[in-house]
Amino acid sequence: MRISILSLAIFGLFWVLTSCAPFEPYQMDMTEEIRNAKTPSAHNELAQHYEDTAKEMQSNAEEHKKMLAEYEAQRQYYGKRGLDMESMCRALIYVYEQATKQNMDLAKSHRIMAEAIK
Repeated sequence: MRISILSLAIFGLFWVLTSCAPFEPYQMDMTEEIRNAKTPSAHNELAQHYEDTAKEMQSNAEEHKKMLAEYEAQRQYYGKRGLDMESMCRALIYVYEQATKQNMDLAKSHRIMAEAIK
């Protein structure tokens, strides 16, 4: 009994410590990166970051579109909860598509800045 309580406590402590850790191995401080971007390569790097983020957002939107199609096709199984899930998917699709557009606009701006510096 003592071992299981101890292992549960250790597991709980481990869970608390790891739940606060960032999921990405490297996160850019965009404010500093933008402030320090003075060369074409720095602007191109920022543009690439925004393009990668836009691809990720578009992928998330596509995933939610598939989920929405599933909820719509199987309405009889989900009931009222299905309507909630459909609304949530529609909202997330909109948010992800807006984030995709904004990130692509930022990438385009940095590509233009990189060309202007050359």
